[in-house]
Amino acid sequence: MRCPLRLFTTTIRKVRLDNSDNMLQSPSAERNKEPMLNVLKDHLAVDKKGQVLEIASGSGTQIALFAENFPLMTWQPSEIDTRCLESISAYKNHFGLLNLNEPISIDVTTPVQSWNEGKFQIDSMDAVVNMNMIHISPWETAVGLFKGCGTLLKSGGLLFLYGPFAVHGKLTPESNVSFHASLRQRDSSWGIRDVDDVEKLANQNGMSLMKTVSMPANNKTLIFKKS
Repeated sequence: MRCPLRLFTTTIRKVRLDNSDNMLQSPSAERNKEPMLNVLKDHLAVDKKGQVLEIASGSGTQIALFAENFPLMTWQPSEIDTRCLESISAYKNHFGLLNLNEPISIDVTTPVQSWNEGKFQIDSMDAVVNMNMIHISPWETAVGLFKGCGTLLKSGGLLFLYGPFAVHGKLTPESNVSFHASLRQRDSSWGIRDVDDVEKLANQNGMSLMKTVSMPANNKTLIFKKS
């Protein structure tokens, strides 16, 4: 069985390889990184130490920016596609980011106890960031993501979940409706998720929806807080 996150990185992302240092470039990541940085700055203290895990880091361009702007925090990128893991490492080296760890391979559909070879500590993360994943992968990835966050986040820790979402069964605007249809055509297990459904997952894992932030291009960031 092909991994759902591998499908995500190979069929959806449009990337350009810089042959000099293996740095992949994603147009969507370039558009998204500054708006997400602003959300993070509104909810995380730039002058405090902490641990942040990013699930599905893609090319690495986003987490490199986050690490640069939160120098006291330690950022842990993760991916499942080998090309992306190499690209993230290239971004780390290119910008000399000492607070950005080497990327690790994580498949969120596996038990959280196996992530990072079992080296993660329970209740150790101040925040988790996940962007543009759960609509371009089977629902099992969302289930695994929230189970993992429920285990790894500290009390009061935050999950930042970015992407397009339906709200109470209604999907707008028409561009998102068309995007949802195209995802379903690619794979019937993909599709834009409803806020109500992901909120249920959060509640089942000891988290609650704290805030919804409107983002560019008809996206949202859902911020969940662990009890």
